[in-house]
Parts: sequence; C-alpha cells; structure tokens
Amino acid sequence: MNKSFIKFLTDFGPLVIFFYFYYDSDKDLKIAIPPFIIATIIALGIMWFLEKQIPKVPLLSGILITFFGGLTIYFDNPVFIFIKPTIINVMFGFALIFGKYFTKEPVLKKLLGKSISLTNEGWEILNRRWIYFFFTLAILNELVWRTQSEEFWVNFKVWGLLPITFIFTGFQIGLINKYKTNE
Repeated sequence: MNKSFIKFLTDFGPLVIFFYFYYDSDKDLKIAIPPFIIATIIALGIMWFLEKQIPKVPLLSGILITFFGGLTIYFDNPVFIFIKPTIINVMFGFALIFGKYFTKEPVLKKLLGKSISLTNEGWEILNRRWIYFFFTLAILNELVWRTQSEEFWVNFKVWGLLPITFIFTGFQIGLINKYKTNE
C-alpha cells in the first residue's frame, strides 16, 4: 500500500467508522463514540508504526476525541462532544496568537516555512487570517450545536466545517502568491 493511501485511511477512517455506527445505531452517539475512539487510537498507532512519530495536530485531536468522547459516554451528555470542535479551534487560535511571543515569528511560518516561502508581512497576514478563521469556526460550531438537532450538528461537523476549511484555505492562494519570495 502506498503512503498517501494509508495517510488518507488514518485521517478519514475513524470518521467513516463513526458515521457507520452513528447511522447504524439509529443516530446514537453513545454507540458511535466508542468505535470512533478506538479507530482514532488505532490510526495514531499506525502513524507511529509507519513514521515513528505522530504529527502534533492528529495527536492533539486524538487526545481530545478520547477525552471528550469519554466524558460524553461517562456523563451520558452529548454536550462534551459538541464542544470539542469549539475547544480545538479556540486552542489553535490562541496558539497562533501567543506562539509568536515564544517563537519571535508567526507560528504558521514555523509550521509551513519549509513548504511556503513568504515575506514577513505575508506570514503576519496569513497568521492573522487563520486566527480569525479558527475563532469564527469556534463561534459557528457553538451556534450550530446550540440551535440545531444532534443529527444536523453531526453532519455539519463533517460536511460543513471540512468544506469551509478547504474553501478558506483555497482563498489564501492569492495572498500566498502576492507575498511569495523567490528563495
């Protein structure tokens, strides 16, 4: 099997398992969350086995899925899984805000600097846009889970937040081209 296919499976396999159990159980989060947690842990294990490391974002996401999924099951209250995307997005937003004070440069430059070469102004603008984006996603998640049905939120989390993120990322191409350096 090639690496990109395995990466795709480790990224989206747990989500497919969650959806299968969620809809197979007549939309019961208590039944869908345990296989989701197990599939996430297995995916992280596969990443470790193949790469001898686990990237920070999937690791953090796996920890939060396990923690908030566990709280949802233990307290029999879906609010914990509903707030997980809010907390992740707020954490990412604050990491981009405060990370600069520890690294002396935009955190995105640290993360993406090997694949994208931008001027300092370009990194500052890109970093700021992502800060706003993460906080907007957090607010949007809060609005959806508080005003819509559980099923709507489950579908929105995948079929709403994921495409929104891809579209936002695509809109950054103009900024990247404008501030690209020729290093």
